[in-house]
Amino acid sequence: MIRYYNVENRKLIEVDSIEQACWLNISSPFDKNELIKLSDNQEIPLDYLTDSLDIDERSRYEREDEVRLIVLNTPLLNTDEEGYKPIYITAPIGIILTPDHIITISLLDNPIINSFLESRIKNFNPQDDKLFVLQLFEQNVYAYLDCLKKLNLRRDLIEQELYNSSRNSQLRQLHRIEKSLVYFVTALSSNELLKLKIKRSDFLKIKDLEEHSDLFEDIIIDNSQALEMANVHTNILSSTTEVFASVVSNNLNEFIQRLTLVTIILMVPTLVASFYGMNVKLPFMKNENAFFFIVLLSIILIVFLMWFFRRKKIL
Repeated sequence: MIRYYNVENRKLIEVDSIEQACWLNISSPFDKNELIKLSDNQEIPLDYLTDSLDIDERSRYEREDEVRLIVLNTPLLNTDEEGYKPIYITAPIGIILTPDHIITISLLDNPIINSFLESRIKNFNPQDDKLFVLQLFEQNVYAYLDCLKKLNLRRDLIEQELYNSSRNSQLRQLHRIEKSLVYFVTALSSNELLKLKIKRSDFLKIKDLEEHSDLFEDIIIDNSQALEMANVHTNILSSTTEVFASVVSNNLNEFIQRLTLVTIILMVPTLVASFYGMNVKLPFMKNENAFFFIVLLSIILIVFLMWFFRRKKIL
């Protein structure tokens, strides 16, 4: 589905057809014939449109004649709530710059694009395609930072629960967070390389525009900060997982040790009773109080073993 937007009286409005310097946003559901028609009319390579629909497409830029393509990976909340799926995934946004228009295309409903559609971005004007691209970069970095903060908060809550009781569901949640961080680290690294290459080659033609260049520098710095945060959170989560694995293993060893000691202690009265169950002559076998002597002997041996194990700090 292709929608057209332009600005009138500083307000973003939807128009019925393509106008000069308007913004074309392509979102699902997709009609392949519609994409082919747009490609022919605007003289855009068809693969510029279809490549951006690949969920695994890497961040990159490309130029053909006067048409430029930027593919940017963005964070998305995973709608699949299965226990082994990551909480967040990444999906590409295609940004196509033509001499007359700017086109965005995304396979999934993207909150970054929605923030522009809902006029939540200050000084947004699709007619300034250079600033529009920079604002997309900026909002993308902010989205990563916000997701990282939410993941870190979620990890802290799960850790507090794990200190009280270890459950498989909580460990699965940590695994989902770890998967999300892997997606983020990969996407942020790719985005950082993309932005550095765009800056070096002046792909956006903003070298002589001081405000745009300064904004782009800030975006690159923020992206590096987000990448560093993602790496730190990943390392913390890895160490946390290892610590809890060690705690679980240590608790299991202590439980087995205590169970073994209890088995040894309970074996003593069983052994004494077995002796007196044999058809041989034994002390006190004809005494009327033999039973009480046997029980007393068993208790004495149990107390002695418990004292011995405690002295050795085993029990």
